[in-house]
Parts: sequence; structure tokens; C-alpha cells
Amino acid sequence: MGTVHHLDDHRPTTPDTEPLVTLVKDPTTGPTTPDAPPTVPPVSRAVCAARALRTAATHERTRTAGRFTVRHGMYVVGGGRIVARRAWEGRTATRYERMLRAAKAAGNLDLATEWEKSGQRFRAARHQRRMDLLSAPVKAAKGAAAGLGITAGGLLLLGIILAVANENFADLATPTLALIELVRWIVLIITVVWGPLVALGPWAALLALWGVGRHQQAAPQWVLPACAADVAAPITPSVVVTALRDLGIGPLRTAVKEMGDAGAAMLGPIRIAGCGVEVDITLPSGVATNEVQKRRRKLAENLARHEHEVFITIPQAARTVRLWIADSGALDEPLGPSPLMTDTTLTADYAKGKAPWGQDLRGDAALISLYQRHMLITGLSNQGKTAALRALALWLALDPRVEFRVADLKGVGDWGMFDGLATVLIQGPTDDHVIEATEMLEDLVKEMERRIQAPSGTVFTPLIGIVDEAQVAFMCPVVDGEKRPYGGSKATSRYFMAARKIHNQGRAVDVLLFQGTQDPTDQNLPKLVREGAHTRASLALGTESQARMALGDKAVDGGAAPNLLRPGLDKGTVVVASDGIRIPAGQAALTVRTHYISTDDAAEIATRAKSLRGGVTTLHAVDRGEERDPLMDVMTVLGDASRVLTTDVLKPLTALSEDTYGKWSHLDLKRVLDGTGAEPYKSHGRMVIDRERLFRHLANRDTDGSASAAE
Repeated sequence: MGTVHHLDDHRPTTPDTEPLVTLVKDPTTGPTTPDAPPTVPPVSRAVCAARALRTAATHERTRTAGRFTVRHGMYVVGGGRIVARRAWEGRTATRYERMLRAAKAAGNLDLATEWEKSGQRFRAARHQRRMDLLSAPVKAAKGAAAGLGITAGGLLLLGIILAVANENFADLATPTLALIELVRWIVLIITVVWGPLVALGPWAALLALWGVGRHQQAAPQWVLPACAADVAAPITPSVVVTALRDLGIGPLRTAVKEMGDAGAAMLGPIRIAGCGVEVDITLPSGVATNEVQKRRRKLAENLARHEHEVFITIPQAARTVRLWIADSGALDEPLGPSPLMTDTTLTADYAKGKAPWGQDLRGDAALISLYQRHMLITGLSNQGKTAALRALALWLALDPRVEFRVADLKGVGDWGMFDGLATVLIQGPTDDHVIEATEMLEDLVKEMERRIQAPSGTVFTPLIGIVDEAQVAFMCPVVDGEKRPYGGSKATSRYFMAARKIHNQGRAVDVLLFQGTQDPTDQNLPKLVREGAHTRASLALGTESQARMALGDKAVDGGAAPNLLRPGLDKGTVVVASDGIRIPAGQAALTVRTHYISTDDAAEIATRAKSLRGGVTTLHAVDRGEERDPLMDVMTVLGDASRVLTTDVLKPLTALSEDTYGKWSHLDLKRVLDGTGAEPYKSHGRMVIDRERLFRHLANRDTDGSASAAE
């Protein structure tokens, strides 16, 4: 606070005037500088500096400058890569080999033969050039000597002519001296220019590489300017006709040129269809529809689209192809949630209903019937196979009549929500899990045979067996006590034969098998098993041969191409060949973008399904024998009898523990006794178990166990 001093302004005091006052700082408070800035703590300065740095780093101008720098730097790198590739292809037969592989992949054998011949001609010419290099030094020396002689003779002749004309003998050397002077000036010019050329040469080379890269837009998409990144042109009649004209089909190109309306008469109306447009094209005489289908990639590029954004189908009208052209980038947009999540009142009907699996490329709902149809879904690893298969099972779970028996041979919890929903749930990748999965299929076979032998007119509830990662079962090397392998594709393979039996007769009595497998080969997916599935679906695959394994030759020959899907980018997209889903006329398969249901969402749907069907006791086959000792239980059942028929052992075992032994067969009993010395053997034509042998094994086992404990 300051002291108030009244100042006399030498004016008479009136009621309207007030004395002037001023504030003076109290001397006791110390001198201060009125304009001094307040002191900022060091911590506040650091925070302000960090905020300023973050603001500068995230500012739009900074990002623009960063993109500009990266873009033009990548132009140089990309230009160098392009020039190097061109140089390499010019010196080697790489170009011919690449085109040969592309022609073979497209099935165009005539074009493949032409490229092979062109490659052979190139190699022959290259060999001849290399052989010519061996004799080049001798030829160059001879040529240089001849040139020197001719030049010297010419200069001498010219000097003689000048000397005679000028009547001066000294002119004889004038042409030679003139040539020497010219050489001196050339050397002088080169000496002066050489330094700047050496300094500017690298920069000129970088500028040339930059120009090549900029022309080819050889930079990441995210740094390209908006006008360069968005190159997709709108689909107009002129764009479609031009794309068709430039396909390389002679009769089509000629017909377009001869049409008075520039080919527009071939086109029907361009209609909006989902996330793209659709147009029917009536081809001129002499042009087959399959000729256009074979050039799908070129047609897509002519339309400024990627190959996966253009689909060619054959409608019912003769000599007509139907193009569906996606909006640029539309197929990369995420798909909405599944109706199983958005509609909590949704239920399923196995016989009459259709599962909401996803959307086709036109944006229409893709509904698939699973009624009496075995299913196979395959694809590369980590492409969404399990999620796509599980989505169908979750829809079926909303029908309380459907019984599930599930074997997940990956064992990471993808099917854990079926605990309490499936009557059997096996989870794990080991050989023991494969054995249990095989036994599960063999139990399905027994149930199928029981139903087949039931009286005519008997109504059965649907029984669905699901094996995910089935390639683990087919590749299992374990053999049972009878030397029969669990895996493989021979008639002795237990898993293979069980799957084949279900495929042959199961659908008639509503016993179905759904299998999911990855990276199909003849070893991990035998031909007879994959052809037994009524619904075959495939995610992204690596090769056309794998696509044929997954969908069949007919579907691939008709245009199905899961090998053209982009791994990672087209995750969850399946190509389906089935009569259970509506496929447009003329198509052999349908591409479906499936709804993704996460594991947490799947657990929520499974909870709703459990509430519809009440309590279900799930048998975890992997737990068989862990709580009980099978050998001791067998010994208990044998009692005092010296030998007991195997058929008489199974029933008492079931009475001891229904959960543990209720599903056991003779093979299970034999598997437990293998290696004990008490294996079942024939006596009077029937299989029996010897009590004394089993007793000795148990005694030795207990003795060995006690010795180990003592050590």
C-alpha cells in the first residue's frame, strides 16, 4: 500500500473540482521496477517449451513440409529403382520371364509360347554380342590403323593440292597443322569445362532420377498430393468404351471405331450398385465374352481401378458381359457390425433360415443356407478363417435344436465361448488333441449309422461337428495300437476315413461336418475330403493351384480367384462356391465381405444362445483320464476273473464314470492298454483282457514310482 499525498494544482477549490492525488510506494516495501516481467518458475518454462515444440511439430505447415520433403526424396529413390530395373531388364531376360509367368498364370498358352520364343531370341542375340566382344580388340586396332592411314593420306593429298594451287611448298603441312590446332582447342575447351561438369554431373543425375520418379509417382500414397493420390476417374460411357477399345481385342477395337456413336450403343445404362456402379455391355459380333474375362486386369487399369475393384460376370442375355466397378478405395472401407450383434432378438432356423454372413461386393446382404450342407473354409494364416467359420456356428447356436461338437486344434481360446454350448469341446494342438478329435468324428459316424438304421420317418435333431485347423489332424504322424495312422489320406487313416463317411451319408440324417484349414495342399487337405463339402469358401490364397484345391476346377475356370485377394488388406473376404448362397447367373462363385465378430462379442452371442437352450454339459475330451486312473478302473472291473471279454469291460467302466468312459469304444480301451503287456488278444475267436498281465504291469508301475520317489 502507498501513502496518499494531496497535490495543490493552484486552482481554486470548488464543489466541482477535486484535489489531485497520486500514489507513492511506501519506502518500507523496497524499490521495484514497474515494467519488470514476473518471474517464471523453471518447471513452467520447460512445460511451455514442450508445448511449443509439440505445436510446431504437429502444425499443418510442418506436416505439409514433411510430406513435401519425403515425397521428393522418395521420387529420387523411386526413380533410381525404376532406372535400375530398366537397366537390369535391358541386360537380362527378366522381362521375358516375367511376361511368360503372367501368360501361364492367365492360362494364355499361345501368348506364353510367343514370350518364350522372344526370350530365346534375346538370349541368342546376347550370346552373339558377347562372342563378338572377344574379337572386338583386334577389329578395333585394325580399324584405328586404317583410319589413321586414311586420315594421314587425306591430309597429305589436301596439302599437295594447296601447295600446287598456291605455288608454295610450305602449304604441304597446312592441313596437318590445322588439324593439330583443332585438337589443341578441343583439349583446351574440355580442360575448362571439365571441372564444372564433374561438379554438376551428380546433381544432373539426381535431377534425372527425380524426374523419372515424379513422372511415375514413385512415392508412398500418404505423401502424394491430393490431385495425384486421387486418380480414379468417374465412370462415364466414354471411359468404359475407351477401356474396352484398348483391351487389345482386334474385332472389338475395329467395331468401336466403325460405330457412329463411338461405341456407346454397346452400353446399357450405368446404374449405382452398392459401393460402385454396374453396366451391361453387348459385345459386337466376333467377340466372345471369355475374351473380355481373360483381360480383367487390363480392363481395370484402363478404368483407373485396381484389379480387385472390377468384376466381370455373364448375365443371361447372349453375348453380354456385366461390369461391376467399385468406387476407388470403397472395398478398403470397414464393414458394419454383424446383425447377430445389432439385433439381440435374432434367432436361427437350421432348416429354413439363412445366416447373415456379410455383404457381397454390390453391398447386398450375403445370406447363406447351412441346411444339410457340409462346409470347408480355407485360406492363408491370419486372414480371418476362424472368425468367418465361427460366425456361422454362432448363428446356428441360436437354434436350440442344433447340437455342436467342436475340436479347435489351434487351442488359443477362439472357441472357448462354446463351453456350456457344445456337448464336446476339444482345444489344443498336440497329438493327444488330434486323437480326441478323431474319436469325436468316429462318434459322429456311430451316431450317423444309428440314425440311418432308425425306423423310417424318424426326425433327428441337427448334429454339427466342427474341426478348426483340420490340417493338424491330416498331418498327424501318430499311429494307434493296430498301426493305423490318425492322419494321412490313405484308407487306413482314422481321421480321413471318419470325415469321408460323414461326407458320404451324414447329410441325409443331419449329421454335418464343418472344417477350417489353412494353406491347402494335397497332404494337409486330401482331394476326396475337400470335394465332399457342399459349401466351399476360401480367403486369400497364394497360388491358383491352391485356389483350385479350395474351390474346385469348375469355380476357378468360371472366374473365382481367391489367389487375387490381397493378404492382410482383404482380411475376412471369402470367395464362396455353394448352392446355399444366391450367386448371380453366369457366375461360378460369389465374393463376400464377412462381418467380423470379435472373441468378446462372440462370447456375448454365445451367452444368448445358452439362455435359449438351458444347461448343456460340455465334455472336455482332453480331460479324459486325468481325474481317474483308467488302468486301475479296468483292474477294478476285471475283479477276480482271469480273463474278461472287452465288450464286458466297457459297460462297467461306463457305470464307474459316465463322463470319463461314456464315449469309450474298443479302440479307446486298446489305446489305454497299449504298451502295458496286457493288450487285448483273441481267445476262442473273441477279444479278451488278461487280469494277471495287467496286475503285473500295475505292480511294476507302482514299484518304479516308489523307487523314483525315493531317489
